[in-house]
Amino acid sequence: MEDGLPTGRFAGRRIHWTRNRRNEGEMKEISTVGVVGAGNMGSGIAQKLAMEGLNVILVDTQQDFVERGLNTIRRILGEGVERKILKQEQVDATMNRLHGTTDLKALANADMVIEAVFENEQVKKDLFKNLDQICSQETILASNTSSYYVADLAKATSRPDRFVGFHYFYHPAKNRLLEVIPHDGTSEETVKRALEVGRLHSKTTIVVKDASGFCVNRFFSPLLTEAVQILDDGLADIPTIEEAAKQAFKIGMGPFELMNVTGIPITLHASTTFGRELGSLYGTPKSIPKKVVEGTPYDLSGEPDPSKFEMVQDRLYGACLGAAAALVSEGIAGIEDTDLGAKVGLRWRQGPFEIMNRIGIEKTYRLVEAMTHRYKDFKMPEILIQQRELGKPFEFKYVKQEVKDGIAFITINRPEAMNALNEVTVKQIAEQFDAAEANPAVKAIVFQGAGKAFVAGADIRYFINNIKNNRLDATEAFTRFGHELFLKIENSKKITVAVLDGLSLGGGSEMALACQAIVATPAGSMGFPETAIGIFPGLGGMIRSARRMGTELAKYYVFTGKTISAQDAFDLGIITKLVRPQELENAIREVCSGSRPDKYRAREIPSKFAELAKTCSPANVEALLAGKKPEGVSDALAESTLKAISRKAPLALKKANELMDAQQKVAIPQAIELELAELRYMFSTEDALTGLSSLGGKPPQYKGK
Repeated sequence: MEDGLPTGRFAGRRIHWTRNRRNEGEMKEISTVGVVGAGNMGSGIAQKLAMEGLNVILVDTQQDFVERGLNTIRRILGEGVERKILKQEQVDATMNRLHGTTDLKALANADMVIEAVFENEQVKKDLFKNLDQICSQETILASNTSSYYVADLAKATSRPDRFVGFHYFYHPAKNRLLEVIPHDGTSEETVKRALEVGRLHSKTTIVVKDASGFCVNRFFSPLLTEAVQILDDGLADIPTIEEAAKQAFKIGMGPFELMNVTGIPITLHASTTFGRELGSLYGTPKSIPKKVVEGTPYDLSGEPDPSKFEMVQDRLYGACLGAAAALVSEGIAGIEDTDLGAKVGLRWRQGPFEIMNRIGIEKTYRLVEAMTHRYKDFKMPEILIQQRELGKPFEFKYVKQEVKDGIAFITINRPEAMNALNEVTVKQIAEQFDAAEANPAVKAIVFQGAGKAFVAGADIRYFINNIKNNRLDATEAFTRFGHELFLKIENSKKITVAVLDGLSLGGGSEMALACQAIVATPAGSMGFPETAIGIFPGLGGMIRSARRMGTELAKYYVFTGKTISAQDAFDLGIITKLVRPQELENAIREVCSGSRPDKYRAREIPSKFAELAKTCSPANVEALLAGKKPEGVSDALAESTLKAISRKAPLALKKANELMDAQQKVAIPQAIELELAELRYMFSTEDALTGLSSLGGKPPQYKGK
């Protein structure tokens, strides 16, 4: 699910709507979503829904508007084909799931209808009044409003309990963030269903309170308006403010360029609304209305004055961080979801609370306090008062748990980092697992990842820092702790299940293999990319994959780093159940209610994998490590395998080969010790630092030392 965990009473829930609340095993499948409004937002929403496999009905008032929206989608998808991001068959399938019309009655049986018309409250209310009369009683109505209270719009219907806010961010087909906004009358079942729709079209969802500005805009707008206020006060010019802001928030565009791109009238509209609702900190600087009338973008030219950076940054920090602290103090969102909104929705490197930790809580308090003097109606947020008294940085919860019907759902919630494992995350996983183990009400434990990944390996920066700071002991301790945790997961008396509803790499695939069962959708995958970055799989991936698919085939995947698709993993007997996204919850429940699977049972490897395994027979491995093509397989496979292996670190390949041969001769605990014994050597090689440091850059050039 591409969603961050919601906060408050809906925390951690990823559960299908039930058709009959007395029979929780029966789920109503979500298949059709309506979108009203075929403009840029509406067509983008419709595009994303259809790309992810949902049937979409796109409605507008005139056929010309509908066609323009559909043509916009075709153009964007076509550009994806030109850039080789998409295949033509994907485009064709997406367009086949889209139906455009001017008839609202076509939405009668939609599972959800999302309103995406322009920001006019009366127009929205009139639309929802009509939809309320047309749509089935089970249909959820959602508004993409950014300006109005969801509760006020819900009053236009007879179904306020089935009404929710769905605040997308531009461009909705590309930006992964979705704010789900229940009002006080929204039912818990509706929120579950809304989150399910979010998951089904790969959104990172955060549940926020129905309040002016919701979450992200609540702290983003003051960043823009304070920049203009600094200009209006004559304290710094635009290029100085731009550069100071980019350095302070580690962002690619400064506030004035952002306003040029998104539209200065939007800043005026937002600040007018927020100023009226929230107070002067959020209000409109005097020059913005004049700039809108002028109709020209801000002039970004000129050289910045570094002597003024600190003053500008202090003002921007005070306004933006103060607003973020205020919204959390008011219970609109938690600190984790607020930061997630910034990193996913705004593409910031750090969220507001991470920035507070970086510059220090004491300094943050002082800068926000200055805002309370500048804007008399803005009060010091309670969360900053409390954190200052504690005298330490904010602590973030990246792993959350919810127990539902005897199943503990443990969710790793770092979607902006693909749920990568680091010391904090692994420690929190262990804490949540131990809590579930100790809970007599829990019969099964399910691990899942928020976002597009289950777990995309370990946090590479952690390993690099340990190498550079001569702290390989920390890497060893981290790895040993991970092994101990995975052994407990594997040997638990309660059924443990990994959910692969997205990719898993490295440590993520190793964690999934440690679970007793795996439930996956076609979006799931596994892979071991470690030898490409100078190391070997270090959390049991070599051990458990060889025991599941045979040593030769396991070597093929470890040496080449090739992806194991969900279908292939299912055919190999590694994945227990492979289902469509809409069937995921039912499949999880079926596995959790069954007997413990025998994952190491003897099995016959399907014939389609025989040739892959043959590439890594003992003789062929010797040839491959010597830079020669394997024999007894097709030329195409021999060449592709040799080419893949030629890009890997030779020392890592050699050590992985030695370990995999030795590990299959002993029990898993002893095999783990063999792996740990070679860890320090592997991370002390030049190849390891070269490979780890190359991630995201040019392919590394290994020296074999």
